[in-house]
Amino acid sequence: MNKPSSISKRVVVLCMGTLAVMGGGVTLFGNNLRKLTGASAEALAGSDVQYAPHLAKKSLRTFGSNGEEAGPSSRGNTYSAERPNPFTRASEDRLSTFAVDVDTASYTLFRRYVTQGSLPPPESIRVEEWVNYFRYRYPSPTDGDFRVDLEGAPSPYTRGRHLVKVGLQGRTIAKSQRKPTHLVFLVDTSGSMNAADKLPLAQKSMKLMVDGLNETDTVALVTYASGVRDVLPPTPASARDTLFAAIDSLTAGGGTAMGNGLELAYRHAARNAHPRNVSRVVVLTDGDTNIGPRNPDDLLERIQGYVQEGVTLSTIGLGMGNYRDDLMERLANKGNGNSFYIDSEREARRVFQERLAGTLEVIAQDVKVQVEFDPEAVRGYRLLGYENRAIADRDFRDDKVDAGEIGAGHTVTALYEVDLTGEGSRVATVHVRSKRPGGVEAAEQTFPLERASLHAHLDEASSNLRFAAAVAGTADILRGAPEAREWSLATAESLAEESVDGQPDRSEFLGLLRQVREWRTASVAASYPD
Repeated sequence: MNKPSSISKRVVVLCMGTLAVMGGGVTLFGNNLRKLTGASAEALAGSDVQYAPHLAKKSLRTFGSNGEEAGPSSRGNTYSAERPNPFTRASEDRLSTFAVDVDTASYTLFRRYVTQGSLPPPESIRVEEWVNYFRYRYPSPTDGDFRVDLEGAPSPYTRGRHLVKVGLQGRTIAKSQRKPTHLVFLVDTSGSMNAADKLPLAQKSMKLMVDGLNETDTVALVTYASGVRDVLPPTPASARDTLFAAIDSLTAGGGTAMGNGLELAYRHAARNAHPRNVSRVVVLTDGDTNIGPRNPDDLLERIQGYVQEGVTLSTIGLGMGNYRDDLMERLANKGNGNSFYIDSEREARRVFQERLAGTLEVIAQDVKVQVEFDPEAVRGYRLLGYENRAIADRDFRDDKVDAGEIGAGHTVTALYEVDLTGEGSRVATVHVRSKRPGGVEAAEQTFPLERASLHAHLDEASSNLRFAAAVAGTADILRGAPEAREWSLATAESLAEESVDGQPDRSEFLGLLRQVREWRTASVAASYPD
């Protein structure tokens, strides 16, 4: 087993919270987890907390763009690193604006690395994808496409700071209510896919998705290797034997001409693009491309017109060794879609069976969140994750600016670390702006977070807040975020233990976290021999 070789002593500092808005009201929870941090209710009144030297005004990154700095690859896999958001003085910049995100690939990659005996490379960690991998029991919408859930509480990691959480819950759609769906599977059959965890797993994933479709839905199949092949024209999902035979016939070999394959797949999908339909390209690949355009912008430039017509995109990553995580995530962002990594048949069932409606059908598009902090009440704040989904504050109400999508039944969670002053009655105002699928103009909703709503103790908070804090804290520590230098995985573990709520995915995370802690403890012991 390849165990991590080094460790730095860290005690985790995290201030996040969960905002929950139900109809017109705001429900807030909070607590302190005194056994971990001691009483911190004094933070509600404000304390004179010294900022770290690296406190700075936030820097802007464009949604869907490359990371500002590329970290080293691991095992030949390629990732794009983002600088963690710095603490920002509210007096200098009170607005934080980002596109929502429901991708989960980064967390699944973490799980695979740990189960194979090593930590993930820091540049592969995207905090928001870890947090949004899990289910959160937010109230269902009673009116409209989604509901906002707000919550705030003292930080379990740093005395004097708070956590604030913004949660969105999308409405669910029954199978009988789904729009007619037209899928185009675009499958990488190049030589690099010739492994048990690549093409065979892709074939299993496609079959699971076909099984979940309605009989009148259609599926087309295109492959790409050294060249592009039209394997099957649009075929009703009811023709299961025909579809399965075509899927089973696929074999791997040759180079990787992804760009040409994308163009053909989008041409097929565009024929059925309509606001009353779901027209989606599903790419299944290890992300490697060595023929034709290799830059995501070049690839997307070829099919940008199809995206504007309403064709959406799912990128499904497979395998290790030459996995292009950077390419897969950027394609999904630019293609108005979602990005997943499939490491097992169990994960394939989760994405393509249990959560099929959310994977396929968009209920709100160009969803933007803008949190406006009151400088009278807030000294500084930091958004955990969402670095490559940042949107310029001035573009929040520009409805031509692209943003994220929410699928049926999806939840989206964002966490902030906040330093309160002890003054002012309102901590923040949360604005959410979105369009209906195929729409041009956006609607906006506003939700206030009052100081009086904050709770004094973390142990009174919902399990949603506590578990999200455990996951985000772990991710921030492992990616080496400057603000997490003093954070502790022990605190994250205690939070996770108390907020599993009988959910298997949460239990699995707790086991992975314990394995990581064991490695790090062993590394510390090895650094201080008797």
